[in-house]
Amino acid sequence: MEFRTVVEVDAPGFQIEPFESILFVGSCFADKIGRRFEEERFPVTVNPFGVMYNPASILHTVQRCDAAPRIAFFTLGTNHVYRLKETGEIVDNCQKRPQRLFQEEELTIDQCVDYLSQAAEELHRRCPDVRIVLTVSPIRYAKYGYHGSQLSKATLQLAAHQLTKEKPFVSYFPAYEIVLDELRDYRFYQPDMLHPSDQAVEYIWQRFVEAYFSPRAKQFLQEWKPIKEALGHRPFHPESDTYRQFMEKTRQQEADLLARYQSEQQI
Repeated sequence: MEFRTVVEVDAPGFQIEPFESILFVGSCFADKIGRRFEEERFPVTVNPFGVMYNPASILHTVQRCDAAPRIAFFTLGTNHVYRLKETGEIVDNCQKRPQRLFQEEELTIDQCVDYLSQAAEELHRRCPDVRIVLTVSPIRYAKYGYHGSQLSKATLQLAAHQLTKEKPFVSYFPAYEIVLDELRDYRFYQPDMLHPSDQAVEYIWQRFVEAYFSPRAKQFLQEWKPIKEALGHRPFHPESDTYRQFMEKTRQQEADLLARYQSEQQI
């Protein structure tokens, strides 16, 4: 008997290899997942101009940065944008300026698709082999009211769905659905009851690895795990010769592992 609903993750049509260069742009959920890739020694770029919550701001980041990765993640947080009244431009950060200077708007599904499509095409122009993964952040926005937050997420989901139909190099990973359907218990949230807990983020990471990582990348994670744990060890006497020798040995193991996988990748 199954006591939970398991969200199916569609095969994306490509696999992530060790040390893939990856760009993460989007909400603070993109920060969390991006930092996890960083821990696993992937050369990642994570929100180079700060957290971007809406499709327009994601486009702005792609236009401003010169990254040309094979893999990119767009994590959509909201369809709400703030437009500077004086110029009419959508701003990515209000920079603590008075609220009266801005007009809040909600992007339509078509507007979201248009901004995301422009961002996707820009990366595709730089790297014809690019693969873009869309996710909707599972973080709810209480300031919109919970019904308003759901409407915002629904708009983003419909936009993401339309874009995956239009562009074969774009796929959708159901992080939002996994949190709301598989992990529908407040023990998987932080104390604010809005943000996923570290345990929830770890589970999402595991589901992503299962679906998107190549066998070789999964093997690297297995070999890297004990070394990563050793590097994170906090001793009682960090100044001791024993600990110094332990760390030297561990760092050499890390260097040997990275060199072996990198050399195999170049063959």
